[in-house]
Order: sequence, then structure tokens, then C-alpha cells
Amino acid sequence: MSTLTEGTEAATPRRLDQLLAHYSESHLNPRNAAIHCVAVPLIEVSLVGLMYAAHPWIAYAFLLASMVYYARLGSWVFFVTMALTSVLAVVIVQSLGSWVLPVSVAVFVVAWIAQFVGHKIEGKKPSFFEDLQYLWVGPLFVLAKLFNKLGVRY
Repeated sequence: MSTLTEGTEAATPRRLDQLLAHYSESHLNPRNAAIHCVAVPLIEVSLVGLMYAAHPWIAYAFLLASMVYYARLGSWVFFVTMALTSVLAVVIVQSLGSWVLPVSVAVFVVAWIAQFVGHKIEGKKPSFFEDLQYLWVGPLFVLAKLFNKLGVRY
């Protein structure tokens, strides 16, 4: 038996799909999207590195809070992938040893410059200027591009 509420819920897009669609609107240019596919993961790792350099528990707390955000979006494919990339980021950061701070600063600055060049090419401002949560959507955008190419449903 179907109710009006059930039919309405089925027609409503998931919050995740809404976020990705909005984020994609300012990443339509193929060069901008390609820049983001490289720069976003670099920013992710360098940000973990900057926090880790301040104190490892700051990085761990940030990653844990990020995982709560991803869990709330309701896609287990994204959640598991983000958990794995978070572990990989920590491994990369730890492997830098005493170089973690200077490498993280350099990568962070260069990757953000690349992002802004991409948005200059696109002619649109970054999504996070509207809402900071888009800083967490960026990695999902990159993963969505990969998943779409691989035929993975999320």
C-alpha cells in the first residue's frame, strides 16, 4: 500500500545528490574539473598534514568529525571510500616525518592556487564561498567522477 508521503519521499533527491549537483554547477569546464580532480586530494592530504603538524590528535579529531558528516549523507560507498582515503592521508602524512609541515604548507598553497586558476577558467566562484560544507563535498565530487567512470553506483 502506497501513501502520499511515500511517493513524495521517493521523488525527493537525496541530500548527497543535491550537494553534488550544486557543486557540479561551478565545475562544468573540463579543465576546471580536471584541476579539481588533482588539487582536491592534494588539499585533503596537506590539510591533514597541517593539522598533524600542530598535533596528531587535531588531525584525528578533524577526520573523525568529517567521517560523521560523510556518514550522515547516507552513502556507504562514499563513507567507506572516504574512510580509506583518510587512512591513506594519515599514512602519507606520517611518512613525511619531520618534513610534514613544510611539505604540507607548500602542497596546500600550490593546490589552492590551482583551484582558483580552475575557477578563473570556469568563470564561477568556488561553491564553498556560499557554504563551507562544500569543502567536504569537493572530495565526493572527485570520487563521483571516478565512480561514474568505473560504473560504481553510489
